[in-house]
Amino acid sequence: MKVSIVSIGNSKGIRIPKSILGQCNFNDAAELEVEDNTLVIKPIKKKVREGWDKAFRVIHERKEDLLLLDDSLGIDMKDWEW
Repeated sequence: MKVSIVSIGNSKGIRIPKSILGQCNFNDAAELEVEDNTLVIKPIKKKVREGWDKAFRVIHERKEDLLLLDDSLGIDMKDWEW
């Protein structure tokens, strides 16, 4: 596909058609690399569980991490042999 290079302030850019953005799963940012004198644009893949540590910390600070279900066995274990 042929695209035009356009001026964007002191830089240059290209317009990427919506269909290509969707096909390549681009969101708000991308990785830009030069390989063998070729421009390569890749979608940034979100890391699995990225940001969970921060979210769990906030939940704990708000005391919203209480156990909702009683997970005890409800049996007497005093006569059990270990």
